[in-house]
Amino acid sequence: QAQLVESGGGLVQAGETLRLSCAASGRTFSAYAMGWFRQAAGKEREFVAAITRSGGSTYYADFVKGRFTISRDNAKNTVYLQMNSLKPEDTAVYYCARARGVIPTTRPLEYDYWGQGTQVTVSS
Repeated sequence: QAQLVESGGGLVQAGETLRLSCAASGRTFSAYAMGWFRQAAGKEREFVAAITRSGGSTYYADFVKGRFTISRDNAKNTVYLQMNSLKPEDTAVYYCARARGVIPTTRPLEYDYWGQGTQVTVSS
């Protein structure tokens, strides 16, 4: 089994930055694609970004393109989400997740392990 632990959330003002981290347990971290999702109050969980095993390819939701960057360090079993130019509508609980396989997707059902989430609040 894998355990994922997110950190780095907090309260910031619009236009500021945050960097989320997700530390994974286990020796097979590099064997799986990873993703970030978010869920705002009263809304469904939505895809934010994903990254392939090697980190060579990344994928983003349209609403974060150009502002957020996903990356990973397989030596540290960690995936990151750098969030720049934050907007109030980015307020949500952010989750990292491990894909069921090597292909990153946008669908939550294609991810089998999830972290507990970290709250990001952006004030206007």
